[in-house]
Amino acid sequence: MLEPTRRFRIAPCPPEQVQALRQALSVSGPLAEVLVRRGLADPGRAQAFLAADAEHPPQAFAGIERALVAIERHVAAGTRITVHGDYDVDGICSTAVLVRALRALGANVDWYLPDRATDGYGLNPLTVRRLAERGTRLLVTVDCAITAVAEVQLALDLGMEVVVTDHHAPRADGQLPAAPIVHPAVCDYPCPDLCATAVAYKLAQALWCAAGERSSAAGVAEPERYDPRLDLDLVALATIADVVALRGENRTLVRRGLRALAGTAKPGLRALMTVARVAQPGPVSERAVGFALAPRLNAAGRLYRADAGLELILTEDTARAEQIAAELDRANYERRRTELRILSEAERHVAALGERAGYVLAGEDWHAGVIGIVASRLAERHHRPFVLVALDGQAGRGSGRGIERFDLLGALHACGGHLLRYGGHRAAAGLEVSRERLVDFGEAFAAHAEQVLGSERAEREERVDAVVQVDELGMELAEELAQLAPFGAGNPTVSLLVRGAVFADRRPMGEGRHVRFTLRHGPHSARAVAFGGGATLPVRDGTPADATFTLEVNEWRGVSEPRLVLRHAQPAAVEPARVAESQEGELVLF
Repeated sequence: MLEPTRRFRIAPCPPEQVQALRQALSVSGPLAEVLVRRGLADPGRAQAFLAADAEHPPQAFAGIERALVAIERHVAAGTRITVHGDYDVDGICSTAVLVRALRALGANVDWYLPDRATDGYGLNPLTVRRLAERGTRLLVTVDCAITAVAEVQLALDLGMEVVVTDHHAPRADGQLPAAPIVHPAVCDYPCPDLCATAVAYKLAQALWCAAGERSSAAGVAEPERYDPRLDLDLVALATIADVVALRGENRTLVRRGLRALAGTAKPGLRALMTVARVAQPGPVSERAVGFALAPRLNAAGRLYRADAGLELILTEDTARAEQIAAELDRANYERRRTELRILSEAERHVAALGERAGYVLAGEDWHAGVIGIVASRLAERHHRPFVLVALDGQAGRGSGRGIERFDLLGALHACGGHLLRYGGHRAAAGLEVSRERLVDFGEAFAAHAEQVLGSERAEREERVDAVVQVDELGMELAEELAQLAPFGAGNPTVSLLVRGAVFADRRPMGEGRHVRFTLRHGPHSARAVAFGGGATLPVRDGTPADATFTLEVNEWRGVSEPRLVLRHAQPAAVEPARVAESQEGELVLF
């Protein structure tokens, strides 16, 4: 079956700016086009982006000194410090970073990871009371609590000190917890898009810098040798898994972190790469993290408890690491089966509701740990924002995913009167809703989506970064485009448009799940592959097509070669393409 026709959206690209970049940076025309279309026409900004070396000191967090003083006081006193994390990859990794740093400082430190089913997201009043009863005197939150004003106050009332580190959006009313806060947006950090693990990493850097300065001033030996950079592998893993924008310092952290992950000394991460079939030794890609490592680390927290993932990272026992990695691999397999069942049921709900700008779907036996993944699949498939709710008794826990040009957290703010609680950010969010308000919430969410998206919601567009010829699609360009990596949110993979080419010589691969084929235009040809669509292609052999591709360097058994991957294709228009200018100033080809 042929794919539906899409509009190719091509941002303006003045030729003089392309030529200026080619001369200033000695790059090819296609790379210069990509840079210009991504707002990097200035040679200095383009060079800085390609270098990916932006880095800021921890002291750039306004008020971080208050957090340092509180932590250092409890380290020196030997009182119990509890790091309270979250059950996803970012929450697990940020907990691990601070626990490792505090252990190396000699702190009396333990941790608490909430259970998704019984505790829910973030600080829970019952958890706060339990921690106080068992002797916690300093509670350090990671990846949560920026909205937990009442819970933090409860901890203070029970005699604990609290330090809040987080990256989620604060409450709509602007009220913040009455505690020292380390948060990239709240504290005016130069890179506001850090994930929680990157925030924890910056706090660990600050703690160790302060410890070294004190030792030097006192003329005593420095504390046990520890380098926070050893945890850059965790920072890269969490930054990619949490789908934060790969701009500014995040690019630096992920690029360095992927190199660290390739040579990690952590037995748990090595074991995880083994069960996930991520080649060792060798480079680790963003795709390997996002589709192989992160889902397995997430699996325990989605179906059971996240403690297994944290133990995997912290253990120094190779045999134990292998055992846990195998458990996570099995949990991930179970997660996939559960996901497919919920996805099938959710699609039936979508069909019953008909065309909407946004959807709220609910199920009695849906697993709260899996609905977020399903919401993501549905949003990608239908190009609509989705919220899925797992009902249990008189209430339900929901997880939502947005789409481009739609602020999911803003939508929950608009519908907040129907919700018990909610939190998150623009692209993803969690919530709790009573059964009796579920229908009202669904209607309000759909109405808000209609207001925001309007007629644009049904339009399928294909982004184009550069228009190229078939003879340009070789190793030289693939290696040059790799300078734009790491790819992800805020820095998507490069989309190259080839116009009027034909497909030929298709051959199934991967047990019929994928297909190889030849792309031809005039005397030139290139080998390409299409993943996940079975043995068919969107256009028939010999039919001129307009098609977009990614071009990457593929490493396989020590051999590097260019790999051309199909993104979208449709029969080329017989008549010359019509060009229109959108409200954003982009060019749209019909």
